[in-house]
Amino acid sequence: MSITRRSARRSVRILGVASATAALALGVAGQALACNISEFKAEAKCDGDKGVIVVTDYDASATPAEITVFLENNGADAKQVGKPQKLKGSAEGTTVTFQEDWKPDATYRIRVKAGRVDDDITPNLVTQSTACKKEESSTPTAPASPKPKPSKSTPASTPTPSASESTSSAPAAPASNAPSPATGDSNLAETGANSNTGLIAGVAGALVVVGGGAVYFGMRRRGAKAGS
Repeated sequence: MSITRRSARRSVRILGVASATAALALGVAGQALACNISEFKAEAKCDGDKGVIVVTDYDASATPAEITVFLENNGADAKQVGKPQKLKGSAEGTTVTFQEDWKPDATYRIRVKAGRVDDDITPNLVTQSTACKKEESSTPTAPASPKPKPSKSTPASTPTPSASESTSSAPAAPASNAPSPATGDSNLAETGANSNTGLIAGVAGALVVVGGGAVYFGMRRRGAKAGS
């Protein structure tokens, strides 16, 4: 065998080894840049008073990925949250958001399909112990003024008459059924006379007249007897 053929074979061997080494290096580098399940992260957050689940892909190779979220109950899938969402990762992180009004201490399983990866993010996502609350307004609202309660009606108190009024105004005498005396009889009442005074005066006058007549006739009879 000539020296030329030996040199040619040796050169081919060297090129083969170099090619294999390069291929191996490229393979290792490709595996280093390939998508890995550890590059995915899931979180339960609040969007106002609603809950959301956010999945972030930190895959620098930007391998297309599909994310599916399941609500777990006693180790089994209770329901699928929405539809699967697709994204491409980045070194800074690319996110997708699932609208899910999660309950406190709930468990979710996140499935990732990207290139050769078809696995769940471990451990499963467990939500926080406090539910999302609506953000309170910074401007406090004035409390509503309480309505006044209806007061019970109190009877009007009768005014007490003063001492001067009670002494000056004597109570009216009760009405009597007896007839009121005439105006002319008031003076007789004051002198002690009663309503029979006129009758007595008339009888006395008649007795005076009768007595005077008796005296007159008696004196005439005596005169007549003396003249005879």
